[in-house]
Amino acid sequence: MTAPKADPRAARTRARLRQALLDECAQRPLADVSVAALARRAGVGRATFYVHYGGLEALAVDACADVVREAVDALHAWRGTPDPANPPPALSAFFAGIVPHAGLYRTLLRPGGGGPLGRVLHDDLRARSHTERTLAGAPQPDLIASAVSATFAGVLADWLHGLIEATPDQITHQIWHLLVTLHSTRMP
Repeated sequence: MTAPKADPRAARTRARLRQALLDECAQRPLADVSVAALARRAGVGRATFYVHYGGLEALAVDACADVVREAVDALHAWRGTPDPANPPPALSAFFAGIVPHAGLYRTLLRPGGGGPLGRVLHDDLRARSHTERTLAGAPQPDLIASAVSATFAGVLADWLHGLIEATPDQITHQIWHLLVTLHSTRMP
């Protein structure tokens, strides 16, 4: 049995709503954004908004989920033996690209890596890390995958909240070094 095809109209509507949210949040905090303003900006009715999303937080997490996928892909954009001194360019691009919407990400990603976006980031990164380690035959995929995902989500969140002072380039190098160290750790 094949999966049903996604409705392209619904996908376009969700894309317009996600973009409207990002545009609104570039001007004001999420707490000051209304469903009515988003619907107007996206060119849809309020009822249409609620057909696709249960509320603003659900839309915000969906809009920011791309950042989750980018982070997961950026962390796995290398092959062979990773060099702790040279993070993948995709990781550098990720940290530089998050800056314009840092306020929105701070709303959804709490210090320490919690919050609705933190849960999505942790789950996606843990699953990807576990799969990669298992395919490579690396030891302790459960432990290391949990450590990698918790470390990345926590450091990202703390950096966004100003608890870690670093430029995007500095945090890229620091987090990369931490993650390479975690991956190379041999537990008894």
